[in-house]
Amino acid sequence: MKIVVAGTGYVGLVTGACLSEVGHSVTCVDIDEKKVEIMKQGISPIYEPGLDEILKKNHDKGLLDFTTDYKNAYKDADVVFVGVGTPEREDGSANLDYVFGVCKQIAENVKNDCLVVVKSTVPIGTNDKVEEFLKENVINNVNIEVASNPEFLAQGTAVIDTLHASRIVIGVETKKSEDTLRKIYSRFNQPIVATNRRSAEMIKYASNDFLALKISFMNEMANVCEIVGADIEDVAKGMSYDPRIGAKFLNAGLGYGGSCFPKDTKALHWLANDHGYEIKTIKATIEVNENQKYKLFRKAKQRFGSLKGMKVAVLGLTFKPGTDDLREAPSIPNVRRLLDEGAQIVAYDPVGGNNFKKLFPTEIEYVTTPEETLRDADMAFIFTEWNEIKSVKLDKYVELMKNPVLFDGRNCYKLSEVENMNIDYYSVGRKQIINLRAEVTQEVTSTRI
Repeated sequence: MKIVVAGTGYVGLVTGACLSEVGHSVTCVDIDEKKVEIMKQGISPIYEPGLDEILKKNHDKGLLDFTTDYKNAYKDADVVFVGVGTPEREDGSANLDYVFGVCKQIAENVKNDCLVVVKSTVPIGTNDKVEEFLKENVINNVNIEVASNPEFLAQGTAVIDTLHASRIVIGVETKKSEDTLRKIYSRFNQPIVATNRRSAEMIKYASNDFLALKISFMNEMANVCEIVGADIEDVAKGMSYDPRIGAKFLNAGLGYGGSCFPKDTKALHWLANDHGYEIKTIKATIEVNENQKYKLFRKAKQRFGSLKGMKVAVLGLTFKPGTDDLREAPSIPNVRRLLDEGAQIVAYDPVGGNNFKKLFPTEIEYVTTPEETLRDADMAFIFTEWNEIKSVKLDKYVELMKNPVLFDGRNCYKLSEVENMNIDYYSVGRKQIINLRAEVTQEVTSTRI
């Protein structure tokens, strides 16, 4: 069985690599020749733990290849997985141009009966439209079937999530399509949920949007905890013992980011509105998340008033640890606001710095260690809970900062560790610890007179 994967982003590349890892022969197609040559050397164009090793090993074995020659790749393919991006449009709807662009190439070049499997996250009903499009545009006398096979990987753990998935969802309309996908995935030894295509598409949106809702709910609870004097971490621990709730996605912070949750919540909200229905819980999820991003910035403004001329240490730039992805990262809007206030920013991230430089090439200073970031700073913000950041001892903040005032957006430190330190500590959903407010306020004010 010849398997081709269209697209080598997170979805396509991880899919192709993991299919080859279980013994399938896979060809990945991309339009970028430089990117293809890099991948042939076993170098992943995206930061994802474990992916480089799989690329190199299976390319050397002859199980995994990369090409820009889509005509030959699609010509005799038995199965084509479509893993291209579906970015959001300005109105929140999903942009399907890349999906239909690939389908046009398939229709014009395929010479065998084949199954087109859409792994990209697409609005409900898209696979029906894809099938219609393929049949209308196919040149040769072949039969093309379409199946939905949404991915459930998370950046930073994408390889593990694919090879050891909790379930594999396939949306099919024929027994032949189901049998083909079951045969491909039999080597993964994972539960398979077979539905029709629309249900499979909906499973993807419902899963991601529920997790996003869970995050926003906990952030709302964290905000209330601060008002009433409760501790969100104790609350989350008490909730986690209930098997109906579980322990995951209960951490309070600055909201969700990345390539999936923001896009998928907006896409489902837009889709429902387009059909005359409003999903109130998803609408609230989006609003809560957008507001939560600026929670600590507002605290800094309340704490200091003007931030003009103040040196700000920014720890963590990516939307979460384990990835270099900046999409919807809370660091971006906060850095913009800090710059607008006239602050001087020094930033550190173990892998995200180069990507951040594309957004802010000269406006901020980049350093290679957390300690360099903290030196002589008036305040520090933690936006990403990298281990390299969490491992910084609190006494380093006191030793290196001009004014040890820390705004911890990921609750990296225990309150018991902070209480006896000469530091002001603001976190999310917990007691704010103010040990030197009067002293720092007086010092900062005197430097501006």
